[in-house]
Amino acid sequence: MKNTYFDLIEQSYYFPQEGFDLRDDYLTFQGISMKYLIEKHGTPFRFFYLPRIGDQIKKARNLFNKAIKKNNYAGSYHYCYCTKCNHFAHVIGEALKHNVNLETSSAFDIDLILNLYREKKIDLNRIIVHNGYKTDDYLKKILDMQEVGFKNSIIIFDSVQELDRLEIIAKDRVVKIGLRMAINEESQSAYYTSRMGIRSNEIINFYHDRIKNNPKFELKMLHFFVDSGIKDSLYYWGEFQKALKVYTELKKDSESLDSFNLGGGFPIRNHLGFEYHYEYMINEIIANIKDACTKDEIPEPNIYTEFGKYTVGESGAIVFKVLEQKQQNDTESWYLIDNSLMNTIPDAWSIHEKFILLPINKWKNEYKRVNIGGISCDHSDYYNSEDLNQEVLLPSYSNDEKEPLYIGFFHTGAYQDAISGYGGIKHCLIPSPKHVIIDRDEKGNFFDYVYRNEQSADEMFKLLGYKK
Repeated sequence: MKNTYFDLIEQSYYFPQEGFDLRDDYLTFQGISMKYLIEKHGTPFRFFYLPRIGDQIKKARNLFNKAIKKNNYAGSYHYCYCTKCNHFAHVIGEALKHNVNLETSSAFDIDLILNLYREKKIDLNRIIVHNGYKTDDYLKKILDMQEVGFKNSIIIFDSVQELDRLEIIAKDRVVKIGLRMAINEESQSAYYTSRMGIRSNEIINFYHDRIKNNPKFELKMLHFFVDSGIKDSLYYWGEFQKALKVYTELKKDSESLDSFNLGGGFPIRNHLGFEYHYEYMINEIIANIKDACTKDEIPEPNIYTEFGKYTVGESGAIVFKVLEQKQQNDTESWYLIDNSLMNTIPDAWSIHEKFILLPINKWKNEYKRVNIGGISCDHSDYYNSEDLNQEVLLPSYSNDEKEPLYIGFFHTGAYQDAISGYGGIKHCLIPSPKHVIIDRDEKGNFFDYVYRNEQSADEMFKLLGYKK
């Protein structure tokens, strides 16, 4: 009996499935031929399929609005995109086509916001939520932005000391603010309470002592964020209820408070067996907030989310060629690819993040367990476990076969370029791969173009201070 890779996938998962299918024995992604892209661009290359961004935004927005209607909820829903997740102009530009609000994390983010305004990508009515540690430079830039006319700009206090600095810098200006609640981390975390935010048992007193009667500040929002994501777990619902209790207590004393920010945390698919009940979770969130507000006889708040990874993660992928296979002992087989995993998907080795890994071709070959290695000289430059199976299974092949094996890591659109330092110096001077953009025209036809070619030696040497 021949156990092909196709048999393995077909028997283990529902396949074909959303985003993934075969055409003439080659993988397609969102209907796009991977064979075509490989033949046109070579390997390695990273690509972004921009329409997926809009798909994700519409999905979340529709589900929240559906839950609001179902629960007869009085507040409104606001979708924010976290710029830190992916700063590329084509990515943010695509998100803005769907009228998202924006979240910032640092001083330079404000320069980006102003650039978008100058290019008429956003107007002065756009809601901007400012998170992160507030340096003096960050606060000054936020206030400068507000002077330009951004009237829906909300500064989220990450600590009580930020109020002291803002009070000095703001002078006589009235500023809209929010308070971030620090959450207790999960039991396996290296620390107990998040460094971000103000402790839940301090927020109420902080509001009464420093904000309530201070004419400079208008409290608009309570913000909380669970790092492990929005999950149907006792841990998540415990932190959620704690934040909801803080909100209701604050609202009883604050007429201006009208928004509850869930932060980010919606998961994306990281294996073919991924299941997540988005509709159920959203409905439970809305229903719980409504119940708490009804019980305490307070108005229902506007709901904010700050989705970064969820917005752009599933739009990105990176494709490699297997250069060589090595059998290093009786049980371990290695596939060496034509770039570095540490450089291109740094989350895979830094926090052991998993992505959807699939071969592009050879689906009719038998499969075997393998380790994937990059071409750097670092022993950590490898990938050897899937989130579901705890091992990597890929087609086996003979060195006599004319066509090499190609593999793709999918749903890599969030954070990887920022963390690896796009266009900068890479480990072992292995260059950043070609960057390709894929979009659809007005008639729905695919088109692709090269955003940036593979990094050159001259580009790297210039950064390092060498003469040409």
